[in-house]
Amino acid sequence: MKIYNTKTRRKEEFKPINEGKVGIYVCGPTVYDYIHIGNARPMIVFDTLRRYFEHKGYEVNYVSNFTDVEDKIIKRSLEEGISASEVSEKYIAECKKDMEALNVRPATTHPQATQEIPEMIQMVQTLIDKGHAYEKNGTVYFRVRSFAPYGKLSHKKIDDLESGHRADSHALKVTGEDEKEDALDFVLWKPKKEGEPFWKSPWSEGRPGWHLECSCMSKKYVGDTIDIHAGGEDLIFPHHENEIAQSEAANGVEFANYWMHNAFLKINGDKMSKSLGNFFTVRDICQKYDPQVFRFFMLSAQYRTPLNFSQDLIEDASRGLDRILNGAEKLKEIADKKNGRFIMDEEQRILEEEMPKFIERFDAAMDDDLNTADAISVIFELVRFTNANTNEKSSSNFADCLYKVLFELCDTVLGIHIERKAVDIAADDVAEIEALIAERTAAKKEKNFAKADEIRAKLLDMGIVLEDTREGVKWKKA
Repeated sequence: MKIYNTKTRRKEEFKPINEGKVGIYVCGPTVYDYIHIGNARPMIVFDTLRRYFEHKGYEVNYVSNFTDVEDKIIKRSLEEGISASEVSEKYIAECKKDMEALNVRPATTHPQATQEIPEMIQMVQTLIDKGHAYEKNGTVYFRVRSFAPYGKLSHKKIDDLESGHRADSHALKVTGEDEKEDALDFVLWKPKKEGEPFWKSPWSEGRPGWHLECSCMSKKYVGDTIDIHAGGEDLIFPHHENEIAQSEAANGVEFANYWMHNAFLKINGDKMSKSLGNFFTVRDICQKYDPQVFRFFMLSAQYRTPLNFSQDLIEDASRGLDRILNGAEKLKEIADKKNGRFIMDEEQRILEEEMPKFIERFDAAMDDDLNTADAISVIFELVRFTNANTNEKSSSNFADCLYKVLFELCDTVLGIHIERKAVDIAADDVAEIEALIAERTAAKKEKNFAKADEIRAKLLDMGIVLEDTREGVKWKKA
């Protein structure tokens, strides 16, 4: 498998630290509100990465944190008159509901920053002892110039960054900014303000800096060196750059061997923002669209490609997914039939031998830097193949073989369910639907096709889709 490594700016053959195992750390959300659809892209993409590694036989340790102490959480707690921990626990629970709706599997570990404070204090002390950090009036700063490779991920040069700071020197400085030895230095530990949550440390009663949290949680739950560190491209600088600096300065080894970053999600061609009125939470979208359609849409583009969200594109995704679900439904019906046709004939055995080729092409797409767009194209070809080569006379074994391949690639690896959710319909409504279908059938026998079309249209308005088959009329909820 080849992965585009942000650090080297090229695709590299993936080689795990430990044979047959892979450790992945993904930066999770700051939990002060419902997660937005931009948050959902890395969740879905890197959940798919994990699933694909498991498909290839790897044992995966997948860690994704919750940032549960941060300025936005504190601001929300003050607005709502509740503690910061109540805010974060509420929105961690809501985030997990949204992840479940999107079929994002729980991480091996979901660490929370507030539960790992002792490890953070220990790393800060290590950095001070090694000369990479210093304390000023209760605030501890990382000494950026003490880490020579600073900028190796973002490919930024310290001299350019320093120039940028000089250009911005007229801007309002944050508290303690003038205490720094260097304008580039960043905070590892900050003293509390009135009303803020705090923890005791050798330097002050306060809380950790944001960058420090991920360095400590990844070290504890994955190791000093991570196989793959992932997140949105907005985190490359300064967050991931600062993680590298403090982790490698403290631990003395490479922090991560591969860095993967997904591109931004835009809304109708614009950056998502509340001021533009185009800000959507996952909860908003899942109330309007099937969450599986949204996941399918997210995977319809390779993760490093900017993705544009619009109603037209999500409806295209819905139609595309429907083709796959229809194909899967047809296979399942044939596989489940008790019609005595269990054994494949010679023609079906020859067709069955085509299945490994679809799997190989799917894997080739995924091996090429997790190219889910090309992998989905293979799934469409597989569905066309199954539609063309199965009918009511096909053996159940043959249909079951094809179904299992489709299930493995689409459901298990991409996380897109290929079985429609059962929809509860009231008994009275079922009776009305079946009465209309009987009326339509009678109209067709009388060659009153205008009336038959009128009834079909009425059923469609009710959200009922009809399918005329040799075995009679079948219906389903749209």
